Amino acid sequence: MRKLKYFICLILYYFIARHMPASDAPYSLGAKRIRGFLCKRIFKGAGENINIEHGVFFASGRDIQIGNNSGIGLNCRVMGPLSIGDDVMMGPDVMIFTQNHKNDRLDIPMRLQTDPKNPVTIGDDVWIAARAIILPGVTVHKGAIVGAGAIVTKDVPEYAVVGGNPARILRYRND
Repeated sequence: MRKLKYFICLILYYFIARHMPASDAPYSLGAKRIRGFLCKRIFKGAGENINIEHGVFFASGRDIQIGNNSGIGLNCRVMGPLSIGDDVMMGPDVMIFTQNHKNDRLDIPMRLQTDPKNPVTIGDDVWIAARAIILPGVTVHKGAIVGAGAIVTKDVPEYAVVGGNPARILRYRND
C-alpha cells in the first residue's frame, strides 16, 4: 500500500503539480501547497513549509531530504542522494548532480561507464543563486552563498561566498 501511495504521488507530481504556476503567481491556486504535499510523500524526508517551485525535476525523489523552510527554485534539476538543510534558498535553473561518468576504459563506451552515486549535502541557511551547478560529492556548509552561474566542484566552507568556474572563495560573510 505504501508503494502504491508513493507512485500515485509521483504520477500526480510529474503530470499535474510540476506544471502548475509558480508559487508567487497571482493565479497559483495553491500550487506551492500541492507540490509540498506531494513531495512530503515522495521524498525520503521533508520538513515544514517547503517550497518546490514550478518545473522542478528530481527523478524518483526517494533519496532526497529537505529541511524546514527550504525551497527548490524554478526549473531546477536535483538528483539524490541529496540532503538539503533548513532555511535554504535555491534560485531558478540550479542543477545538483550526484553521479558522473568515467572515461578511463576505451573498450566500453563512456555512456556505460558510470561512477557510483556520491551524495551532495547542503547545510542550513545556504543561498544557491540562479544557474549554479553543484557536482557529485560536494558539501556546501552552513551559511554559505553560491553565486549565480558558479560551478561547484569542491566543498564550500561555512559562511563562504563562492563564484566562478570552477567556483572559488570570493570572501567570507562573517569577516
